Amino acid sequence: MHFISEELEQYIAKHSAVEPELLQQLNKETHQKVLQPRMLSGHFQGRVLSMLSKILHPKHILEVGTYTGYATLCLAEGLKTDGTIDTIDINEELEAMQQKYFNASEFKNQITQHIGNAMDIIPTLDKKFDLVFIDADKENYINYWNLVVPKMNKGGIILSDNVLWSGKVLETVKKNDRSTQVLLEYNKIVNEDPRVETVLLPIRDGLTVSRVL
Repeated sequence: MHFISEELEQYIAKHSAVEPELLQQLNKETHQKVLQPRMLSGHFQGRVLSMLSKILHPKHILEVGTYTGYATLCLAEGLKTDGTIDTIDINEELEAMQQKYFNASEFKNQITQHIGNAMDIIPTLDKKFDLVFIDADKENYINYWNLVVPKMNKGGIILSDNVLWSGKVLETVKKNDRSTQVLLEYNKIVNEDPRVETVLLPIRDGLTVSRVL
């Protein structure tokens, strides 16, 4: 579902910061070689992620759901010079592509890739995070939230992607549609959590910004 017209999306992208060349290459290769390229953050959302990261200037970032690494590189643009980004994905088949582009970037020594179940990996990370991006399997969004919030620094930001789920959050939910059921509950939990203040932005498929109080 397009929440705004494709023409308007193109206008928005044209009047936003230019997509860096390395990310253009990654964008193109993802569409050529990887299933479900729509999962890629893409030019406009990538520049939003980059801008938020630059405003926050985080020391430590956590990304739950690497995919091909596009959003990882966007988020890394705002890192402090001694900062780190830990990125987790369960799909080991994409590790080589991720590594290829991470190594070609200026952030190669700041990015740590984790392949495996995020539910197992997050508790092992001995860091307090300033910025977290949740963009993985929707069925575990609530579980990720509960693991991540205690690991946040005060004033830190948690970003949650795909929270509008192609408009399904407004439709009658099918009994077997677990992803939509969880997202509906997740959006309510996040909005009502007294530890954060939240705004849901209609960017692409919905991006929630939650600031830790």
